[in-house]
Amino acid sequence: MADALKEMFNIKFYELLVDQLASQNKNFKAKSFLIDIQSNLEELSLNQRLRNTSVQMHRHLNCDFKKTIEQFKYVIEKMPTGYTNLIFPDYVALYGKEHFELSLDALKHFTRFGSSEFAIREFLKLDFKKTIFVMEQWASDKNHHVRRLSSEGSRPRLPWSFKLDEIIKNPKHTSPILETLKNDKELYVRKSVANHLNDISKDNPEYMMALIKKWDQSSIETAWIIKHASRSLIKQGNEKSLAIFNYEKNPKFELKNFKLTSKTIKLGENLSFSFEIISEKKTSQKLVIDYIIYYRKKSGELSPKVFKLKELDLAPLGRNEIKRIQQLKDFTTRKHYGGKHNLAIQINGKVVFETEFNLLITG
Repeated sequence: MADALKEMFNIKFYELLVDQLASQNKNFKAKSFLIDIQSNLEELSLNQRLRNTSVQMHRHLNCDFKKTIEQFKYVIEKMPTGYTNLIFPDYVALYGKEHFELSLDALKHFTRFGSSEFAIREFLKLDFKKTIFVMEQWASDKNHHVRRLSSEGSRPRLPWSFKLDEIIKNPKHTSPILETLKNDKELYVRKSVANHLNDISKDNPEYMMALIKKWDQSSIETAWIIKHASRSLIKQGNEKSLAIFNYEKNPKFELKNFKLTSKTIKLGENLSFSFEIISEKKTSQKLVIDYIIYYRKKSGELSPKVFKLKELDLAPLGRNEIKRIQQLKDFTTRKHYGGKHNLAIQINGKVVFETEFNLLITG
């Protein structure tokens, strides 16, 4: 994903950026900027291109921080909405720490055109108390991008960023934000709240469950958040979490007719399997079914990854057939290594079946 994203920072993008910056700043050294930004562009990763853009803008704009922010507020509206607009919050994170109120106001504005989720964390690290207080106010903002920033920017374990140890140690710091957003109408915001709670569950599961137990699940929005926030605990088979959703505590069934298309699979081919679940109970059973692939690491050790398969209400003495096809290919986030891999079926948090297959790496 990062390789594809970095190509958004291309010459066409920089030419548009230069035109917009030059329209607002007569002292902007446009030609020098384009020369410097292209000097090692191909060598830079996604985040390196992002950071280098901020640094080069600072070098070539030649004006104070307040004027620069005023210019950016105009320029960002002329640029393509999305990831490349993170250059503006990133600039604030780099050069705005001595202008706290102005910087946070700028991040609030810029997040509507991309996201300030990474930049705001620099201010949480700088002055946690002041920054989290402002973010609590953002949770009630009329703009959903700003509301989402209050949750996403304060996530304890935001991907592609550093951990917020202050919140990991005491998750109560963000409870005012989560309480405000627990029935937000925007899915974009609710996803962030669910991910925030899921982050909390990794370090403070008891706190996270105590918090959501107090919430009213009759609200569709709140119920959606609670369900998605609990996904890691459910995959781990956390009994208290399973109980919240009324999954059968002691399910009774037989798993039969497990079929794996092939015991040997080449990288790029599909892992395909199926099986039947037959109820051994005269009452309905609520089940959450996952599968686990134990991937072989470079060291030779096996590392489990849990995948969601299906949720179902297994009818009294009923029978259900389950099928799944998954392509095994390399991603930016996962490189495959050849050899024996394990495949397991997990029902209501407990492994009930396990087999193995061999992955061949060719070419």
